[in-house]
Formats: sequence, C-alpha cells, structure tokens
Amino acid sequence: MPLTHIRSRHQPFEVATLLSAPVCGVLLILFDVRPASVTMTMPPPIQAGWELGLIVGGLMGLAGILWPGRLSTGLGVELASLLMLGAVAAMYALALIAVSGRQGVAAVAFIFAVSAGSLWRSGQIVIDLRRLALAGQGVAAPLPEGESA
Repeated sequence: MPLTHIRSRHQPFEVATLLSAPVCGVLLILFDVRPASVTMTMPPPIQAGWELGLIVGGLMGLAGILWPGRLSTGLGVELASLLMLGAVAAMYALALIAVSGRQGVAAVAFIFAVSAGSLWRSGQIVIDLRRLALAGQGVAAPLPEGESA
C-alpha cells in the first residue's frame, strides 16, 4: 500500500498568525478600541463577532495543530479555524478599503494576503483529509503533479 503524504501541521507563518489573532481580539476587547474603518463600516454586533472570530479562530487553529488525538479531527478543527480567520481578515480588509481608499492599499493587500493564506491552507487541509479518507478505505490517492508519497 502506498504511503499517504500529509503536509506538515507546524507551518511557522500559520502558527504565528494563529498566535497573534487571539491576542489582537483580546486587546481590542480589553482596551475597548477598534480601528476607525471597523467602527465606520460594521454595526456593533458585527464588530463583536469580528473580535470573537479573531479569538476563537486563533485558539481553535492552535488546538487543531496541537490536537493529540486522531489526525483527521485535528485537521478538521484547523480547517474550521482557518476558514473563520480567512473570513475575519477579509472583513477587516474590506472595511479598511471602504474607508481609506487608495491610501490603504498597502495595508489592505497585506491583510488580504492573510485571508488568502488562510484559504490556501484550508484547501491543502481539504486535500489531506481526502487523502486520509481514501487511505482509510485502502484506495491509493493520486498525488498532485510534482509530489511524492
């Protein structure tokens, strides 16, 4: 039976982002401050959801990476958190571009990169979960071009 290749769950950029997200969310709540773009474009309930999304998304992602049980469960938790983090990053980028326009293009590009990276990693996890499912059924999963088992 061929080996199933699963990407590393300890990717430094992902871990750094997941560590910083809950810190940012907690600081926003503790200091009762929000970026002007957020207060101008999001109603208060959405702002609260955005802050909680940072906290929950970051903590869930770290829990998924460090999950001690089944690999598929840990990957599923990580996937859910990255989808959440990608969404809250995109929300912030859209709020920022709506308020700052061309002046915020560099910051918006950077924040959208966090969202895109979250979605990219989510795609990798979906592929890995599919490979695990196929391996569990005893079916060899074809690897993308250029990858080896």
